[in-house]
Amino acid sequence: MDINIVVLPEAVTFARLDAKPKVFAALAASFAATYGLEEAEVMEGLEQREMLGSTGFGRGIAIPHCRSARIRRPTLALIKLEAPVDFGSPDAVPVSLVFGLVSPENAGATHLHALAAISRLTRDEAMMQLLMDAETPEGLYALLTNQFLQDAA
Repeated sequence: MDINIVVLPEAVTFARLDAKPKVFAALAASFAATYGLEEAEVMEGLEQREMLGSTGFGRGIAIPHCRSARIRRPTLALIKLEAPVDFGSPDAVPVSLVFGLVSPENAGATHLHALAAISRLTRDEAMMQLLMDAETPEGLYALLTNQFLQDAA
């Protein structure tokens, strides 16, 4: 299946953040700077989604997500946190990798496929170890793009 998730190198970063709201603010700023989205719109979308339940996925992973009328394809931002942050995940493990996803407003199945692709990636133990061990944003980006290209083949 063609995943078709946009991820640009500038959207893959390392950060020292100490609370979930700061993580959301960093994601919103990344989506604004990298993809030209409105920072306030993304922040509001992430917060509204989080009110429905934690996007802490478990095993140190969070997948905050929302939708926007300003894009045509699912877009990804990844933050590797220098110190884990409590996301209220079901397993109570603090989050170290945050996969932010913004999908088109009316992309029902496409949004779900993008979330599923990220979920599959995070269930691959070898890939997760590589992502956790990555020492640079460039290394993280290479791992992500190689995995998404492999999934699309």
